[in-house]
Amino acid sequence: MTELITPELVSLDAPLGSSSAEVIKELSALLAGTGRATDADALAADGLAREEKTPTGVPGGIAIPHCRSAAVAVPSLAMARLPQTVDFGAKDGGADLIFFIAAPAGADKDHLKLLSKLARALVKKTFTSALREAQTPEEIVELVRAVTSEAPQAPAAQAPAETAAATESPAAKKRIVAVTACPTGIAHTYMAADSLAQTAADLGVDFAVETQGSSGSTPLPAETIAAADAVIFAVDVDVRDRARFAGKPVIQVPVKRGIDEPEKLIKDATAASNDPNARKVPAGGPSESSEETGGKESVGAGLKRALLTGVSYMIPFVAGGGLLIALGFLFGGYDITDVADEILGANTLFNLPEGGLAAYLGAVAFKIGALSMGFLVPALAGYIAYAYADRPGIAPGFTAGAVAGFMGAGFLGGIVGGLLAGLAARWINSWNVPRFMRGLMPVVIVPLLGSIIASGLMFLFLGGPIAKLTVALNDWLSGMSGAAAAVLGLILGLMMAIDLGGPVNKVAYSFAVAGLGTGSITENPAPLMIMAAVMAAGMVPPLALALATVLSPKLFSQAERENGKAAWLLGAAFISEGAIPFAAADPLRVIPAAMVGAGVTGSLIMSFGVLSQAPHGGIFVFFAMNNTWPMFLVATAIGTVVSAGLVVLLKKFARRSAPVEAGAATAGKVAA
Repeated sequence: MTELITPELVSLDAPLGSSSAEVIKELSALLAGTGRATDADALAADGLAREEKTPTGVPGGIAIPHCRSAAVAVPSLAMARLPQTVDFGAKDGGADLIFFIAAPAGADKDHLKLLSKLARALVKKTFTSALREAQTPEEIVELVRAVTSEAPQAPAAQAPAETAAATESPAAKKRIVAVTACPTGIAHTYMAADSLAQTAADLGVDFAVETQGSSGSTPLPAETIAAADAVIFAVDVDVRDRARFAGKPVIQVPVKRGIDEPEKLIKDATAASNDPNARKVPAGGPSESSEETGGKESVGAGLKRALLTGVSYMIPFVAGGGLLIALGFLFGGYDITDVADEILGANTLFNLPEGGLAAYLGAVAFKIGALSMGFLVPALAGYIAYAYADRPGIAPGFTAGAVAGFMGAGFLGGIVGGLLAGLAARWINSWNVPRFMRGLMPVVIVPLLGSIIASGLMFLFLGGPIAKLTVALNDWLSGMSGAAAAVLGLILGLMMAIDLGGPVNKVAYSFAVAGLGTGSITENPAPLMIMAAVMAAGMVPPLALALATVLSPKLFSQAERENGKAAWLLGAAFISEGAIPFAAADPLRVIPAAMVGAGVTGSLIMSFGVLSQAPHGGIFVFFAMNNTWPMFLVATAIGTVVSAGLVVLLKKFARRSAPVEAGAATAGKVAA
C-alpha cells in the first residue's frame, strides 16, 4: 500500500503564511509537487471549502485541515511544523502542528482507516510532544507510521460493543453511548470519539461510541443502546438510523465540541440521565436540538432548516426540468408550449410531425421538462415535511403540495402545506401506541392521518386564501415596471452575491424559480424577468473575480490567478460558487464588491425587460430568452466590470498585507 507520508511531504519550521488559507494552499502545492495531487488549486479550494464548514483547529496547538477531492491522486498526508502559530479556529489559540489530510473522492476504506488512526493519535499528548521535538522529516514520518500501523488505540471507537471503562461494577456507573460524525468523516469524527472515550474512562463512566465516518461504521449493538442511560450526538450531519436511540435523554452538539469539551459533554449527559424532564430522542424524525446548546430548537431555526431542506431537494427537479424546457424551445421553437401535447399524441419517432425530427424532439424535451417542473411544489412541500418528521413526513408533504398546486396556491401553498404535513406527522409519530401498532405507524398510520390533517386544512381553510394571495402577488409582479422593477432586481442581485450559494442566495433563487410555472413571454413576463435577473446576478461574482485577476494579477496569488481561469467558465454557466475561493481568502473586500456588481446587473436586467424561461445555464441557454438576450450579456458585462473594478480598488487601497508571492511561485511551478 502506498505510504501516506514521506519526508518530502514534511515541512519543519518554515513559514507557510499567516492565515489558514495560505497554509492550506502551500500544503496543497507541496502535495501536487510530489505527484500526490493533480491540481494544487483545486485541492486547496476543496480544503478551504471544508474549512469554511467547521474550522479544523483543535486544542493543543493542532490543526487538521482535510478534504476529499477529485484532485487527489493518492491518499496522502502533508505535515507542517510552523515557527509561529496560525489561527485555525481553536478556542485555545493558534496551531503550530498542521496535518493536511488529502483523500481521493473515492478513497478506499483501508486508506481512510489509516487516516482516522492518525486523527485519533493527535489527541494524545505524548504523540504531539514527540512531533514537536523531532529534528528531521524522517523522524516525523516514523512517528506517523508508528501510529497508523499499530492496533487501534480506542476500543470504544473501534469496537462499539466494548466499553471505555470496566473496572467497576456496571451497576455502579452511568452508561453513556455516543455517535460522532463530521461532513467528510475523516478526522473530526474519530478525534471526537477518542476524546469522549478517554474522558469517560477518566470519569468512571461506562461508554461506547459509534463513529459514522468514511472508513466505515459499525453500529452500536442494540443491547448496548438499550442499557444506556443517555446518548451524545456529536455530529455535523444527520445521525444514521436515529430511531435506534428513541426515548433516550440526548445531548446534541457539533462534532468539534466532542474534541474541545468532552468532559462537559459527559457530565451534561450524566445530568440528563438523572433529569426526568430532559429532552429525549424522538421516536421518529430529525433532532429538535440546538446545534450549539443541545437545547430545544427555536421555532425560527426549525423553520429555516425546514425551508432550506425543501429548497435543496426541490432544486434538482427545477434545474433538470428547466433545462429540458429550454432544449424544447431550441428544437421546437417558442410555440412548442401550445403544440407539444398534440405532437406527442399523434406522432412517434417513426411518424414525425410536420416540423420533422427537431419538432418531435422539441416536444419530447419540453414535455419531460414540464412534467419535472410539475414536481416543484410537491417536492418542496414533501421535503419540508421530511425536515420535521423524517421519512414518515414525505407522503403527507407531497400530498399537501399536490393539493396546493391543484388549488392554485403555488409556491406559498407548498410551504404552508409542507409545514402542516411535517408538524402533523411528527405529532402523530410521537403517540404512545400499543406495540402491535408500532410497525404500522411509519408506513400506514402517519401517512394516512398526516395527509388527512394537512391536505384537509389546505382544502377546507387555507388553500383558497393562499391562492388569492398568489394571484395578487403575480398581478403585482406583472404590473411592475420602471423604478419598482429596478429596485426588485437590485435586491435580488444583492441576495445572490452575499453568500455565493448559501441560504440567502438560495432564497432568491427559489423565489425566481417558483415563478417559472406562472410566467409566459406574452401574458405574464414578470416572473421570467425575475429569473433572468437572478441568473445574471449570480454570474457576476465569478466573472468579476476572473476579470480582476487579469486586470491586476499582482494583487492575487498564483493559486488565485489559476482559480480565475476556471472562474470564467463557472461564471458563464451560472455557478456562483466559482467565486468562493476568493471570498474565503478575503471576504471583507471580495463579497461587498461582488454584491455591488450583482445588484447593478439585477437592476439592469429588470429595466431592460430581459426574460429567461430556463432556471440555469447562464449564457449557454440564451435560446430560452426572448429577443432581448443581447441585453442580458450587456447587463452581465456591466456588473462584472463594476465588481472587478471595486475588487481591484479595495485590494490596492484597503490592503491587509502583501500577497505571498513565495507561496504563489511554488504553486505556479506545481501547476505548470
